[in-house]
Amino acid sequence: MAAKKIVRPIFDNPFLNITVNPDGTVKRGPEVRNPPNPDPNSTSSVLSKDVTLDPNKNTWLRLYIPKMAAPRPPTAKLPLIFYYHGGGFVFCNADSSIFDAFCKGLVESLGAIIISLDYRLAPEHRLPAAYEDAVDGFFWVKNTKDKWITEYADLNNCFLCGTSAGGNLAYHAGLRFAAMAGDLEPLKVRGMILHQPYFSGTKRTGSEQKLANDPLLPLYAIDQMFDLSLPEGVDHDHEYCNPMANGAFKNGDEMRRLGWRVLVTGCFDDPSVDAGLECAKMLESKGVKTLKVLADGYHAMEVFDASMSGPLHHAIKDFIFSCDNI
Repeated sequence: MAAKKIVRPIFDNPFLNITVNPDGTVKRGPEVRNPPNPDPNSTSSVLSKDVTLDPNKNTWLRLYIPKMAAPRPPTAKLPLIFYYHGGGFVFCNADSSIFDAFCKGLVESLGAIIISLDYRLAPEHRLPAAYEDAVDGFFWVKNTKDKWITEYADLNNCFLCGTSAGGNLAYHAGLRFAAMAGDLEPLKVRGMILHQPYFSGTKRTGSEQKLANDPLLPLYAIDQMFDLSLPEGVDHDHEYCNPMANGAFKNGDEMRRLGWRVLVTGCFDDPSVDAGLECAKMLESKGVKTLKVLADGYHAMEVFDASMSGPLHHAIKDFIFSCDNI
């Protein structure tokens, strides 16, 4: 069988022309945003609904559940995945059409529950705001009486997953979870899935140099979005940007002690691939069991083209199953 031809998407790429307003906000163009679908009589195989996380921060969560599980609690409760969308910490939302479709596809393939976080965006809310929102999400699940969680979710079988900037967020949210794991019981995280994570540093990686003019995520866009999202006055070797920076692995000993495993995925034609692999290598050197899965393709290709997502879904499903049998 011939290999599937990889065609890059044609769309209005917000990363290429970022406009910063005089008040420090960013101009964001219109995007397609999908409403939730909680109707069990719909034709969709996945149901979704939105819940408020923190009204003062204007943050919220989109919950996804397989429709076949909804009429009655399943015999065995379902794995719970905390998902974090991409967009360089500057763009997109949990209900952006591409990420909504991506989450639905994951739920359908994995038979899991997904909670997608709509976190605060930079530069209006610089890091660690998004990481703090993720922690709020953990406590919401710990304390909620929502039936989709209490009846269907296996809180002893949780995973943190994110795409691009969401992969960065999953990593740092994981470090925070590990540091306060006792306070978050009965939640138990078994692993992290860093899907083409968005990291960088002052020293250029080989893939950043090779793909500096990438049409989707050029090097200047990587730099500009980190400039907009990092705390003011720091460089790109700050721990939020560079996981190899001094002190960036704090709380990592807890991650190792808790027995977490980490899946890092990457694509060969992605400027961020080498930074993701360096993070994986660092985790391995610290004693964290890490699996790397590489493929031909471009940054976040499974988000832009659902037909490319099959291998990723299989890798995540195998990873979750392996963690569940530790």
